Amino acid sequence: MSNLKQRWGIKSNWQMAVIFVVFAITGTTASFLSKPILDLLGITKDNLHPVLYWTLYILIILPVYKVLLVLIGTIFGQHTFFKNFVFKMLRGMKLGFIADAFENKKRE
Repeated sequence: MSNLKQRWGIKSNWQMAVIFVVFAITGTTASFLSKPILDLLGITKDNLHPVLYWTLYILIILPVYKVLLVLIGTIFGQHTFFKNFVFKMLRGMKLGFIADAFENKKRE
């Protein structure tokens, strides 16, 4: 646990607990919200091959998760941590241009 605290730059066990709670809430919420988004787009298990349906479901979850992570993290007072976490995640997925666009817009 101390390695994780050191890597993330976290000082207290309380902050670590809050971060874990945010991750749990965000994962559950992103999964819950992705199905209605697919339904809104007219994509259901009945009208699409299961492999394609689940692939699209996961692809919808990814951006929903990132947005919710920052929003819910902000509600719990951890905006900076989760903003940096999402930007690092985007760079790891070779989508750093998205993070760079937000950082450049903030500087203007």
